[in-house]
Amino acid sequence: MAAYDLDRLRYSPELTRITDFAAALCDAPVALVTILEETEQVFLSRTGTDLDGTPREISFCDHAVRGDETMVVADATTDARFIDNPLVTGDHNIRFYAGVPLFTESGIGMGSLCVLDTVAHPDGLTPLQQQGLEILAENVLARLRDTRDAAAWRHRERDARARLGDSESRFRTLADTMPQMVWSALPDGYHDYYNARWYEFTGVPEGSTDGEAWNGMFHPDDQERAWAAWRHSLTTGEPYQIEYRLRHRDGGHRWVLGRALPIRDGDKITRWFGTCTDIHQQKMAADERELIAQELSHRIKNIFSVISGLIGFAARGRPEMKDAAGDLRDRIVALGRAHDFVRPHSRNSVPEARQDSLQGLLGELFAAYDRGEGAGVTVTGDDLPVDDRSATPLALLFHELATNAAKYGALSVDGGRVTLDVSAPGETVVLRWSESGGPPVVAPTGTGFGSQLLELSAVRQLGGSVERDWRPEGLVLTAAVPRAAFARH
Repeated sequence: MAAYDLDRLRYSPELTRITDFAAALCDAPVALVTILEETEQVFLSRTGTDLDGTPREISFCDHAVRGDETMVVADATTDARFIDNPLVTGDHNIRFYAGVPLFTESGIGMGSLCVLDTVAHPDGLTPLQQQGLEILAENVLARLRDTRDAAAWRHRERDARARLGDSESRFRTLADTMPQMVWSALPDGYHDYYNARWYEFTGVPEGSTDGEAWNGMFHPDDQERAWAAWRHSLTTGEPYQIEYRLRHRDGGHRWVLGRALPIRDGDKITRWFGTCTDIHQQKMAADERELIAQELSHRIKNIFSVISGLIGFAARGRPEMKDAAGDLRDRIVALGRAHDFVRPHSRNSVPEARQDSLQGLLGELFAAYDRGEGAGVTVTGDDLPVDDRSATPLALLFHELATNAAKYGALSVDGGRVTLDVSAPGETVVLRWSESGGPPVVAPTGTGFGSQLLELSAVRQLGGSVERDWRPEGLVLTAAVPRAAFARH
C-alpha cells in the first residue's frame, strides 16, 4: 500500500461523494471506503459515522477480500461468521453489510467499498443496487490508481531533483577546484554560470557577467572578433575556440584561450560548457621567441651576404680563383635563399609560397633560371612538406644541378629545358631531374667537387641514393630519399 498516497485521498470530497451516493443507493445509513492494514482497518471515506477505523480481526471487509465478488450479509445475527462479532453484539449493532472488494492490479485485497445498517435487509441488494455499488467501487479504484501514479510521479520528480541537485553540487565543486575558469551557457548563448576561478581572475561581483555582459570583459580590440566567433558556434554547433585578452582584476588585460563544446541530446544542443585558460605568460614568451628568432635569422642572412662579399673581394686579387669564387658565391646565395625561405617570418616578410612546401622552396631556387615562355626549370608532380633540417641539403642539391645545367647542360643554350618530377607513392620520394635540348652530353671521367656535393646532400644528409644516366640528349639524375627526411613528425 506504500505506493498509494492514501493521506492525500483520505476524507477527500471525491470519495465522500461516492460514499454518500452508495448509502443513498443502497438505502443504508452508513457507507465506507476501507483499507486493510496489518492489524487495523482504516476508513478513507465515511458517511454516517465518526469512526476512523476498527481492528482488522473484527472487520467485515477482511472477509470480503477473501472472495472476488460482492459480499452481502443480509442479517449478521444469523451468519455464523459474525454472530459473535463485537460489531454485531456491541453498541454498533450491525445487522446488514454489503461490500465490493478492492483489489490491486496484482490481485492483492486492499479493502472494500461497503454499506452497513443496524437493521437487517432480508432481501440483500437489488440487482440495480449491486451493479451501482460495483460501479462506484471501480471509481474508488480509479481514484486510488490516480494517487498511486501521482505519488510515483512526485517520487520520480523528487529523485530527479535530488539527482540534479547532487549533480549540480558535484559539478560546482569540481568546477571551483579546477585551475581554469569554467562557464556554461544555455542553447541560445545566454551565460548563466561561472566558477569561482572566473570571479577570482576578473574581480567582478558574482552574477555581473551573466547573459551577454561577458563580452564586455574582453579587450575592446577583441570584442567583435570574439563575439563573431561565438555567434558562429551558436549558429553551426561547431566547437568554440579563440584567443583573446580578458580583463584582469588588476585593471589590465591578459591573454586567455577560450574553448567551449556543445552538450547534445540527439541533434538538439541542451547546453554549452566552456573554459578560459590563462596563456598570457606563454603568449608573451612566444612573442619574445619570435622576435629573437627573426633577429637571429636576419643576422644569419647578413652573414651570408658578408661571406659572399668577402669571397668576391678575395677573388679580385686572384684572377685564377674567379670561376671558383663565383661558383662558391652562388652556392652561398642558394643556401641563403633556402634559409630565408624556412626561417621565422613576420606577417610582412612571409613568402607567398607556403614555407613548409617543397615546391615553394624549389620555386625560390629556380626563379633565377626562368627565361620565360616555359624555358628554365619546370617542377611537376607531388608537393611535400619540408622543414629547416631538409631545406639546406635540398637547396645545395638542386642549386648544384641547376648551376651545372646553366654552364654545361640544357640551360646553357636557347631552347634547353629541365624538368624536375617529384613522385611520392609511399615512404620513398623519387626526384627525377631530366635535361633535354642542350649540348650533347659526355659522362665525366673523374669525380669533381660538384659530384661530391651531390653525394653529401642527397646521401649523407638526406639518407637517400643518387643515380646518374648520362644520356646524349641530356643528363637524367634520379634521387630516392626517405619521406621522413623531408620534415619532422
